[in-house]
Amino acid sequence: MMLMKRGERPMAQTVGDKHKHNLLKYGWTGVIIAAFVILIAAFFYFDRRNEISVIIQAWGAMGVVFAILLMTALCMTPIPSEGLVVMFLKIYGIYEGIFLAWLGSTLSALVIFFIVRFYGKTLMQKLITPERFNTVDHWVKGKGSIGLLVARLLPIPAFAVNYIAGAMPSMKLWTYLWTAALSMIPYYVGTALVFLGVARETWIWLVLGAVALIVFWSTGYLLNKRRVQ
Repeated sequence: MMLMKRGERPMAQTVGDKHKHNLLKYGWTGVIIAAFVILIAAFFYFDRRNEISVIIQAWGAMGVVFAILLMTALCMTPIPSEGLVVMFLKIYGIYEGIFLAWLGSTLSALVIFFIVRFYGKTLMQKLITPERFNTVDHWVKGKGSIGLLVARLLPIPAFAVNYIAGAMPSMKLWTYLWTAALSMIPYYVGTALVFLGVARETWIWLVLGAVALIVFWSTGYLLNKRRVQ
């Protein structure tokens, strides 16, 4: 029989504790996401006649800055930002809404870069699974800046790719930033077209937006499948 050292915990207990920790972490994440979805739904319900949108528009530059900072903060977390993007489209219109969402997501990538460089692997181990890290690492090491751009198109949350890429010692800030800024454009454009189709009840925009998003997701899926093979 294998003897245990004093103070050493049984393996089964360690695995069980890890499992409980994961359940607690993902449970809280689910609660936060659900609460965010409810808030977004409440906004659209009470803003049926654009009363809230008009009030926010009246805030002027302060409202714009707040919107950008809110998107920046949200894109640094696992919480999906699509609901906030649609809110921007409704409040500020298609062009300004896309720009504010894109600017906020790009700023979040920049902030993540410096946070990861400061905290290093400690933060990485808490937020990113080894599978996601290996996937991004494979593309970046194999193809350089183009590989990073491809990795940003994979079915991996953008915040996760930002943390992984930022933690790579060889990653240059400019490469990291332009790939982050460029990769979000087709997704936001597709989202805006879908919103435009629904808001104006115009099928052509809805179809074009749906096709754009399907192409975006399919490209990521096929690239990821190719990597696995």
